[in-house]
Amino acid sequence: MKRSIFFILVLICATANAQNIEDVLRYSIENTNGTARFQGLSGAFGALGGDLSALNINPAGSAVFNNSQFTMTGTNYNRNNDAAYFGRTNNTRLNSFKINQIGGVFVFKNMNKGSDWRKYSLAFNYDLVRNFSNEFFASGNSNEGIDNYFLAFAQGEPLGPLRVQDGELIEEAYLDIGSSLGFGPQQAFLGFQSGVIDPVDIDDDSNTQYISNADYGTVNQEFLQSTRGYNSKFTMNFGSQYKDFLFMGASLNFHSIYYEKYTQLSEAGYDASSEIQFTNFDNLLVSRGNAFSFSLGLIARLNKFIRMGASYQSPTWYDLRDDFSQRINSDSPVKNPDIRFIDFNIVNLFPDYKVKTPGKFNGSMAFVFGANGLLSLDYGYQDMSNAELRPTSDASFARVNSEIGQELRAVSTFRVGGEYRIKKFSLRGGYRYEQSPFRNKITIGDLNGFSAGIGYNFGGSRFDFTYSRATRDVDVQLADVGISTPASVYAAINNYSFGYTINF
Repeated sequence: MKRSIFFILVLICATANAQNIEDVLRYSIENTNGTARFQGLSGAFGALGGDLSALNINPAGSAVFNNSQFTMTGTNYNRNNDAAYFGRTNNTRLNSFKINQIGGVFVFKNMNKGSDWRKYSLAFNYDLVRNFSNEFFASGNSNEGIDNYFLAFAQGEPLGPLRVQDGELIEEAYLDIGSSLGFGPQQAFLGFQSGVIDPVDIDDDSNTQYISNADYGTVNQEFLQSTRGYNSKFTMNFGSQYKDFLFMGASLNFHSIYYEKYTQLSEAGYDASSEIQFTNFDNLLVSRGNAFSFSLGLIARLNKFIRMGASYQSPTWYDLRDDFSQRINSDSPVKNPDIRFIDFNIVNLFPDYKVKTPGKFNGSMAFVFGANGLLSLDYGYQDMSNAELRPTSDASFARVNSEIGQELRAVSTFRVGGEYRIKKFSLRGGYRYEQSPFRNKITIGDLNGFSAGIGYNFGGSRFDFTYSRATRDVDVQLADVGISTPASVYAAINNYSFGYTINF
């Protein structure tokens, strides 16, 4: 116990840079969460307003409210993932329940009859932008083992620094290499000390060539990825109505982020002659931070039936900190038996860094058929190639930013939703389509989603229920390097949302 406590106290000494495109997309892509009514129209609220989650699309929506209001929403998130890997498919299901929205708006009507400014609104809203709870399992027989991961980092690295020095504990060596030499040599150290790889000349500290201790034609791999956490947003909004045709609004948005990703890669089924018969390699990443953005919007009531909306959301500026820990085990006869002391208590603390996600533009049109119902259409545009890691002066960040510019592209989003009222009941439906952020359209595929919902108006309050479903294909690499074939995951998200609104 004392050994682990000691290294928790010195983990701040270990720093490295290992952020990539995944970190940028994790915070750039937002799901259509929010109130049950908002989800019922698949988020097509840019020209409608009158809903607290509509402020995420167009902040002018708060000025559409006719009276003060409070809304609270809870959602059951059901994830269904089919992971295909070398001809084998595994299904994983995961359920989680969250209070994903809570907020209120205060409407102040102008009592000065001669003023063109009809009313003002002040809104406060919490939304769960993304629920990171997710899990999938993949397995199959691959011709690329985890030894390739360690060899990719080890080749060219001198053997001397990869040894545990006299009087040094293996935990100290692991952290010191990460701090002084970086992430790559640290991974080479793990591969060498676990016996997965060996130097060509074990007696030469200047040796820079390495070989695998695993013999196989194919190896059975099992890969588990489990994530949890949230990206939540608190919005402060101000809106106003000018005459009977123009609504204006502005929002300040404050994010809070917690993200945890655990991966486990297990291998067995090596050749009978192989020195190694099994390998387990686990990684745990924890990210924390906060962010800020602002948004501006307009809604114009062109006539009794038609409304137009336009809005701009600034880039979101994230301040983040990552903690990263690992553990590895094998049955190699040449492994260092102390390798077990490198576990999740031995944590690499990365330097603080920033992510800037691209700004967004949204254009909308809605047709309102009096008290009978409505039809709304939204178009969104966001150029993902403008995302970046900061500071840009960091060499590794500059390399990732170059990859972002080459691999990512502008994304168009289309949303359409409708509502039909029958006395106190409201029937809702919607569809949304979002393009892949990747130029190859494969790493992350296009998103397709639909929704259906119902609401009941009690007079002074309203109850809403919505079912929504979204699907997309995602390719997930089992390792950053060395294993080139990804697991192909068909991801389906089914949300069941319940909301209650009180009018004042």
